[in-house]
Amino acid sequence: MASFRKRGSYQWQAQVRKKGYPLQAMTFETRAAAESWARAVEVEMDQGRFVSRTEAETTTLMELLARYRDEVTPLKKSAASETTRINAMLRHPLAQRIVASLRGADMARYRDERLKQVQPATVKRDLVVISHLFEVARKEWGIPVHNPVRDIKLPPSSRARERRLKPGGPGQDSEETRLLKACCKARNRFLLPVVQLALETAMRRGELVGLRWEHVDLKRQIAHLPDTKNGESRTVPLSSAAVQVLRELPRSLNGQVFPGLTTEAVKLAFVRARRNARLEDLRFHDLRHEATTRLFEKGLNIMEVASITGHKDLRMLRRYTHLRAEDLARKLG
Repeated sequence: MASFRKRGSYQWQAQVRKKGYPLQAMTFETRAAAESWARAVEVEMDQGRFVSRTEAETTTLMELLARYRDEVTPLKKSAASETTRINAMLRHPLAQRIVASLRGADMARYRDERLKQVQPATVKRDLVVISHLFEVARKEWGIPVHNPVRDIKLPPSSRARERRLKPGGPGQDSEETRLLKACCKARNRFLLPVVQLALETAMRRGELVGLRWEHVDLKRQIAHLPDTKNGESRTVPLSSAAVQVLRELPRSLNGQVFPGLTTEAVKLAFVRARRNARLEDLRFHDLRHEATTRLFEKGLNIMEVASITGHKDLRMLRRYTHLRAEDLARKLG
């Protein structure tokens, strides 16, 4: 049975009591809205499909994001970057909203607002995190919430990047030379060897940061990666230049090749070095593109390159391979 009482000048509280169900209460601005809600609850109770929405109606997106960050994110390989992403979301006004009130239109406004500030790929990653958050809340935390991200169109995937290091013109250093000179002057002492190894091995930033001496064999010129992005281990061959870079590094007591280094520290140091080298639109991941392309230029076939880079889908490997037309022309004769 539903009952209603006025609370102050502008609020009405509806209460629904039914045997076998906990008391349900909700406050509205008008009595009509309160009565409509109460009727819907009573119908669901009569039909045996009522699920208490109390938690969904009293929990903010901020609370769910914080819980997701603390319980789910640490289990992911991208934990560090996702934590940074979620912390930024927590500062957005949308985080103050009650999750039961969020609709597709709210997500669409968030999407469109963010698209004015950052790249579509960044917005898409934000929405993927929020979408998974709602699924976890519903399936594992027992919070009856609708996933509003499912109601909107995600931003399109960005086109594959084709950024390569450019050769220098007459009397000018190449971009690689300028980058390495800037890395030499970086406050982070590990930036230079990390960049050099990235160009020689096509390893990802996280793989380089996670290198351990016990997995490096300089005599056999290999580095074993027991845990990679795709969940499988692989062994990367080391060029003579890569071996030389590793030989010059001091050995740490904790066994890490780059002790204390984090992926975020590499990112920040690389951005500063890129800026000092006056290089436009160059990202650390572009070094993996460059290294992969160079492997093809050395004459390795696609299966050999895939075994080095760790790509399971050969179609994805094409996105990292950008052969210069002039080089192909020389091969054609």
